Amino acid sequence: MLMKEKKTKIVTDNRVHPTDTGSAEVQVALLSERINALTKHMGAFKKDHNSRTGLMKIVSQRKRLLIYLKREDSARYEKLIQKLGLRK
Repeated sequence: MLMKEKKTKIVTDNRVHPTDTGSAEVQVALLSERINALTKHMGAFKKDHNSRTGLMKIVSQRKRLLIYLKREDSARYEKLIQKLGLRK
């Protein structure tokens, strides 16, 4: 679970305008943070199948958001990918 301060920092770093809390960029950044945390958890607890299922759902949700962003505005997509370091 993300702490409030960390979540607020992620939102402020990735928002499009000053009152933005739900744009695709913010959602992808928050999901990426959750994915990173669950990946570390899965390294320690390999047999935790419920968490693995949740991780797969989060990954697919992020993938759908990235596909949407790429389709709607490829410049924003490229900027977000660079910022979060998702594609290599």
